[in-house]
Amino acid sequence: MNATVVRLAARGDGVTDAGQFFKGTAPGDIIEANGSVIAGPHRAIPPCRHYAVCGGCQLQHVDDASYACFVAERIMRALAEHRVDAPTFAPVHLSAPHTRRRATLRAERRGMQVILGFNEGASHSIVDLRECHVLLPELVALLVPLRRLLAAVMPERGRATVTLTRVDQGIDLLLAGFELDGLTAIEALNVFAQTHGLARLSLDEGLGPSTRWAPQTPTITLGSVQVALPDGAFLQATADGEAALVQAVRETVGDASTTVDLFAGLGTFALSLKGRVKAVEGSRDAALALSATRRVAVEHRDLFRRPLTAHELNMFEAVVLDPPRAGAREQVAELSASSVPRIAYVSCNPATFARDARILVDGGYSLARVVPVGQFRWSTHVEMAATFRR
Repeated sequence: MNATVVRLAARGDGVTDAGQFFKGTAPGDIIEANGSVIAGPHRAIPPCRHYAVCGGCQLQHVDDASYACFVAERIMRALAEHRVDAPTFAPVHLSAPHTRRRATLRAERRGMQVILGFNEGASHSIVDLRECHVLLPELVALLVPLRRLLAAVMPERGRATVTLTRVDQGIDLLLAGFELDGLTAIEALNVFAQTHGLARLSLDEGLGPSTRWAPQTPTITLGSVQVALPDGAFLQATADGEAALVQAVRETVGDASTTVDLFAGLGTFALSLKGRVKAVEGSRDAALALSATRRVAVEHRDLFRRPLTAHELNMFEAVVLDPPRAGAREQVAELSASSVPRIAYVSCNPATFARDARILVDGGYSLARVVPVGQFRWSTHVEMAATFRR
């Protein structure tokens, strides 16, 4: 008997009306009794030659309508698992192809050949990228000369991590995982940085990043403010995805005269808010960079070990929090006991978000709105900005 794919599961597999899972299928596909697939109306032609091997994308084979539905359903199902009523969902924001401004790639030298790209799905093998429909074109254009550079400076059979970030001044390049050997290798780095007009080139030989080239301090503009970008600092994947999250947070905070931004990072949200804003951040480098802008009050504090107490939170009219994937269980427990009227919660993990939402709801908050964001184009990675009110 034939079966129809009705939705996409969390890892991107198609799920049929009979509850079976089929990798690489799209909603509307027909699965015949012999296992063959008849393409449905929501199947798309993957644009990248590396698709189905590269672990960077899982969903190039579905159209935008199905992909947007997948993003929203990931959040809805997580909320349902924690018995949190789903509120009004805003339209899903999807970042366009060729807009991702940062990526961490893997490199391996084999003789004079360098393999450079993302890992294969569920593998340590590297896909040697010849094209990428996710990254900014200027990042992709650097891959060929990067291979030549790495062939000259990496040890034989060595492995490295390559982080590319588009900053205000150009491309910020961080190499890690190997040591330079001799003046020739050092000179090769300098020539490469100058030839390609890099904003910065840094090398981590095992003791932390060391800047080898930087004509001026690399910055990222957040809320019209230029903030110095520490090596490896967190940055939203796309500029338009960041803008969608910032807008959602601003709508939640509204006209609050006092706001505290928890897990503030470099100030993605804090620098876009009105009124008096306090930013709290656990990374020393990020806290120092944000403090140097002199735009908001900054506290360096580990919110996992020492969350703001309910008493401290009650001093503010609104709270913004954007924790890492692990969520903010300890901080949310204090929030649930506070009287703060508005909370803007930005999350990159539907599961931990739903867990924390349950704590807030049990504490008397209502989940009023969710803005789903898919800025990791064609991946199963989902983000959102949510509004809680007391």
